[in-house]
Amino acid sequence: MRTDRHLEATHSDFDVARVARLRELSKRIRMRSLRMVHSGGVGHPGGDLSSADILATLYGFVLRVDPRNPLDPNRDRFIMSKGHSAASFYAVLAEAGFFPVSDLDTYAQPLSALNGHPSNTKVPGVETSTGALGHGLPFAVGAALAAKLSAASWRVYVLTGDGELQEGSNWEAAMTAAQYGLDNLVLIVDRNRFQQGDETEKTVALEPLRHKFEAFGWSVSEVDGHDHAALCQRFCEAPFESGYPSCVIAHTQKGKGVSFMQNTAGWHHRVPTAQELEAALKEIEGLA
Repeated sequence: MRTDRHLEATHSDFDVARVARLRELSKRIRMRSLRMVHSGGVGHPGGDLSSADILATLYGFVLRVDPRNPLDPNRDRFIMSKGHSAASFYAVLAEAGFFPVSDLDTYAQPLSALNGHPSNTKVPGVETSTGALGHGLPFAVGAALAAKLSAASWRVYVLTGDGELQEGSNWEAAMTAAQYGLDNLVLIVDRNRFQQGDETEKTVALEPLRHKFEAFGWSVSEVDGHDHAALCQRFCEAPFESGYPSCVIAHTQKGKGVSFMQNTAGWHHRVPTAQELEAALKEIEGLA
């Protein structure tokens, strides 16, 4: 994780070795999250896999956080609004050192702190309890406004699912963020185009998503959500415009890395069998 505020990105910031490390971190997040969902008997593997590269880039390169002092008042705030993808979130927090990796084995077990949705009263590094969709961005807007009012240097990053944007509370928050010029706020949309039951565009269409955020007063950039170097570049460029909140639409694949899970609504919320888990882990291990 970052311990200094990087003001601009240069080619050396994400050289070949750094990208390789982020790629390996993504693989570990994917493999750990699938093992957790299998052993715990509950989870949302499709979204865990689609968001893994975003989470790896944030915690491996971008965020100014310190696992030894998770409540440092000067830390960046990261809000995992799509709290149903808790397994990938726990995996990256453990990899970053917020709690022992061995704790992942307790996921969804009785009395475990690692519930099916993350709780900020139980897990260090979790800023707010999420899982009820449409709550993360409003919370992030409040945090960014607090930072502005106190002239703080920390930033707020929030990751939402795309289906989650069908919740009206997100658009109320988007209007508020623009009204107050929250250029210390970065929204990342995991645009995998699937939600529980079907494609997003067959449920409640989101397109033209970029133009909608621009109409609400945001500065928007689109990126391949599985390209670590491109993600580093976009995150380091924020704010894209002074005085405007930034939105990164990260185009991803549901179930990324596992051929039989990719772009399939059924894997939004399903537990892999032992045979499916073994096959999935082999595919992920072979990722370039």
